[in-house]
Amino acid sequence: MAWNEPGNNNDKDRDPWKNTGKSQIPPDLEKILRSVWDKLTGTFGGQSPASPGGSTGLVVFALLAIVIWIGSGFYTIEEAERGVVLRFGKYHETVDPGLRWKVTFIDKVIPVDVESVKSMPSSGFMLTEDENVVRVEMDVQYRVVDPRAYLFSVTNADNSLREATDSALRYVVGHTSMDELLTRGREKVRQNTWQVLEGIITPYHMGIAIADVNFLPARPPEEVKDAFDDAISAQEDEQRFIREAEAYARETEPKARGQVKRLEEESLGYKEQVVLKATGEVARFNQLLPQYIAAPALTRERLYLDTMEELYQNTNKVLIDVPKGNNNVIYLPLDKMNSNQTNSRKENVPPTLSSTTDTTVNNSQSTVPTESDAGADSVDSAPIRDSSRTSGRY
Repeated sequence: MAWNEPGNNNDKDRDPWKNTGKSQIPPDLEKILRSVWDKLTGTFGGQSPASPGGSTGLVVFALLAIVIWIGSGFYTIEEAERGVVLRFGKYHETVDPGLRWKVTFIDKVIPVDVESVKSMPSSGFMLTEDENVVRVEMDVQYRVVDPRAYLFSVTNADNSLREATDSALRYVVGHTSMDELLTRGREKVRQNTWQVLEGIITPYHMGIAIADVNFLPARPPEEVKDAFDDAISAQEDEQRFIREAEAYARETEPKARGQVKRLEEESLGYKEQVVLKATGEVARFNQLLPQYIAAPALTRERLYLDTMEELYQNTNKVLIDVPKGNNNVIYLPLDKMNSNQTNSRKENVPPTLSSTTDTTVNNSQSTVPTESDAGADSVDSAPIRDSSRTSGRY
């Protein structure tokens, strides 16, 4: 009797669930085979696969299943990815980009992106070295360099990296003062965090390479933000004043050095001048010595006259020619004359009484007040003459 003919319900030997009959096909599988066979026979024609003449249908079914199985094994790895192949759940190999084939139901392929740079933020309130609370934010950029280590060295490489970043950041912030963290020490904090993070993840062989560490501006809690802003402003003013002082020093120092150099040159010139002058005086006195020995009185008189001539050339002189018989006391406003001379020098105007000009009072040209016993407004005057050329020579 064929498998599709009505059976005897009372025949227990033909019960498909007792394994005592000739048919070993469960009812569910029988339905599946019947539906597949009906489709195949509708296309190719043939007999039931359970019948003695249904071997052709089984072969066709097996071939179709093999084709489907082989076709399901093809997959593609993108250019920026690497494929990690697992065989029965165990690592087998790492494949490069391209069209690949795997054993379906045996191999499993996990694509891993090794070209893109991933970003992982880390932030939180942390305690600084000087026991101040500050909110710190950092962004870590990394990429996968070893797909196998990235998948199997740790349970979750991304979470492990996040915990390592938080640990490294807290360690560095805990050894940094508040002022450095908010102002001039940010770059140092970034480099130290990068170094500590590398030291933490290296022993775990996570297959990750740190591309960059970005330290975002730290800020204090909102409750004390105004006070910290004032402190930062004061520090910025301090740095500005320091830079201004350095600029002033750079501007003033060359001038001072130039003045020092000029004074040195002037002192050397003055020294040379004095030495040469003294040498000339010595030579002159050596030449005068024989003449002095020959005529001491005449030589002494000549030296006196030369000395007085030199002195009169450098001083103001007022010569008064008083007529004989005039006993009046002549009053000369020397203080006003000296002040007028000083003012004229300041204004670059030739003074009335120069240092090299001799002035003589004359009755016909000028009058000066005199003091008499009777108190009369009489003025005695004297003629003025220039004695700049003859002063000291008689």
